[in-house]
Amino acid sequence: MADESQINFDFCDQFVNDFENVCKHPIKEKSSVYYAGVDLGTACVVVAVLDENKRPVAGRYQYADVVRDGMVVDYIGAVRLVRDMKSQIEEELDTELLYAAAAIPPGTDTLDGGAVKNVVQGAGFELTNLLDESTAANQLLKLQNGAVVDIGGGTTGISIFKDGKVVYIADEPTGGTHFSLVISGAYKMPFGEADVYKRNPSNHKELMPVLKPVVEKVASIINYHIKGHDVKQIVLVGGTSCLTGIEDIVEKQTGIPTYKPANPMFVTPLGIALSCGQEIIY
Repeated sequence: MADESQINFDFCDQFVNDFENVCKHPIKEKSSVYYAGVDLGTACVVVAVLDENKRPVAGRYQYADVVRDGMVVDYIGAVRLVRDMKSQIEEELDTELLYAAAAIPPGTDTLDGGAVKNVVQGAGFELTNLLDESTAANQLLKLQNGAVVDIGGGTTGISIFKDGKVVYIADEPTGGTHFSLVISGAYKMPFGEADVYKRNPSNHKELMPVLKPVVEKVASIINYHIKGHDVKQIVLVGGTSCLTGIEDIVEKQTGIPTYKPANPMFVTPLGIALSCGQEIIY
């Protein structure tokens, strides 16, 4: 690995750690307003709630199959799931959650932006922002120059930043689902079991030789999209980036220093929540 002094994950790691804590022990002190981030992931749906000072106070996450390859495929199921999570958090905080932001894979706004918007509104939220996932993640990462790569369950999204501004976005269908399919085939186990097996960090060393070709495919996607953009560093986020050693393979394939925060899974939903305001999108 290259020298990590170029990027500081302190803020990001602390924020994620705080969120993990409030998922178990919500902060029930009253806030004048609450901001929510809804992340409709292919493998996991997350609702993150921040207080008036934009600090984590509550959250829920649940593995679900309402989105595939970044597209909502079970609209009713998605609405019901988000509504239930919203109700549970409202009960914990003894308040009504009004405002939420959401995100979609980069460059898919014409395909799926409407569906995500409808899910969030159908669950009872007022939608205040809809942005792409890897740009949302940078709310926590605060990367000025480089590429943020969100490897989710269904797709790999890439946002390239220059001086803190997005200059390029892309999204391609390769992600954690493909990892699980490979494990399922190699180990002759059902897809659901393979998905759970993959999430256990103690299995990662054993799985890496099996998954290396798929990780290299992800790296080739990154390589293709960063070409000509003078990217000096890559940051991986998203649940699939939790795979131990994935950053080393990406770095080897791209030749560019590659990093990831301590827990890449919740960076995007928390970035979405940070992007939430009080001005409603109609």
